[in-house]
Amino acid sequence: MLTRAWTRWLLTHGLLRTYLQWSAHRGDPLGQIAFGQDRLLGSSPYIEEIRRRGRIPKMSGVYVTADYEVCRLILRDRRFGVVTPRHPALPKPIRWMLNKTDPGLPNLGEPPSMLVTDPPDHTRYRRLVGHAFGPKAIAALEERIAEVADELLERLKSNPRPDLIGDFSARMPVTIIAEMLGLPADMHSTLLKWGDSGAPLLERGLDWTTYRDALKDLTEVKQYFDQHLDGLVAEPRDDVLSMLVAHDELTRREQIANAALLLDAGFLTTVNMLGNGIALLTSHPDQLELLAAQPDLWPGAVEEILRYDGPVRMTGRVANCDVEIADQHIASGSLMLLSLAGANHDPAVFPDPRQFDVTRDNSAEHLSFGSGIHGCLGARLARAEGAIALRALFDRYPKLRLDGPPIPHPLRNLHAYRSMPATLVAD
Repeated sequence: MLTRAWTRWLLTHGLLRTYLQWSAHRGDPLGQIAFGQDRLLGSSPYIEEIRRRGRIPKMSGVYVTADYEVCRLILRDRRFGVVTPRHPALPKPIRWMLNKTDPGLPNLGEPPSMLVTDPPDHTRYRRLVGHAFGPKAIAALEERIAEVADELLERLKSNPRPDLIGDFSARMPVTIIAEMLGLPADMHSTLLKWGDSGAPLLERGLDWTTYRDALKDLTEVKQYFDQHLDGLVAEPRDDVLSMLVAHDELTRREQIANAALLLDAGFLTTVNMLGNGIALLTSHPDQLELLAAQPDLWPGAVEEILRYDGPVRMTGRVANCDVEIADQHIASGSLMLLSLAGANHDPAVFPDPRQFDVTRDNSAEHLSFGSGIHGCLGARLARAEGAIALRALFDRYPKLRLDGPPIPHPLRNLHAYRSMPATLVAD
């Protein structure tokens, strides 16, 4: 079993990791983006170097773009598909080996996760649960989101020097998504642990130890959801997971994979967005003053946080046929890397992109939630949680301060903080 897992890691992460590290050592912009030290990738010199080379330069054998319009077009174009270990563009021997080493675990970065499947499978998965994340459903949740935020902030009265990631930013969204999925409150800590270990699987170029540990936790995830979904088949409830098992449209593996995706995607992005937002707002007191004076700016502030320091730096697509885009021929099977952070800092779309401005009138045009059929299913939920939770935090503790620089998460593509010690000061 260990040999199979190591072989799969080598094919999906290990070889790429070695190549990107070598590229970074040579100063190649693509390698630097993957293994460089710049936190704000949207305005890094490596992104600017990509822009200088053109709208879709080819680097290290793949096409890369930080151009907003090109990113948006590719995300919306059905001629491009998601990148998966099963894609026909991969050499047949590699696909054969990947099939042979498939552990059947609910890996967020591999099929049948909704995140990495194309139509018609993607359409089936999303249709079953999509309305639970629609405008009416999320509007109905806003009162509960506010209650949870207030409950967590009330608890912080007895902990005036909390970690704003572990004690607030993580607890708030995991509570909401667990309730939506019908998972018990005593599972919250376990769900956070699973999310923390599973999140790296959305990256490429993981080290072996991180990959191995993630698979170990995925075995627990699979066992838990297999048992939980059996219970829902016997006694359906009024929750999102019951929708997955209400019909015989999905295999059990498809059900478990997408249950795990709904759980992790339902809180990971929001945890990261809240942490990034707290860091930005505490370092821009002039913007906090604007929000205190004009609370109606909070929804726009969340959009600017997502634009300026979004939770995902990059995504990938594969050309499923020959394509002409931005006056350039892209051959079938070509890999496209889209710098979402770069697109969100494209000066052609966002004037003075390095300026953090909660009054920016087009912040909501950012691509942090993707676009097209793979646009983030939980985007409305994340926006609502962000506006409500951040406002509640700074209304309650307007003078809170961070106890030194927050500790960044070691992940490269998922952009987040692991810890954010703070001192809470109320008016």
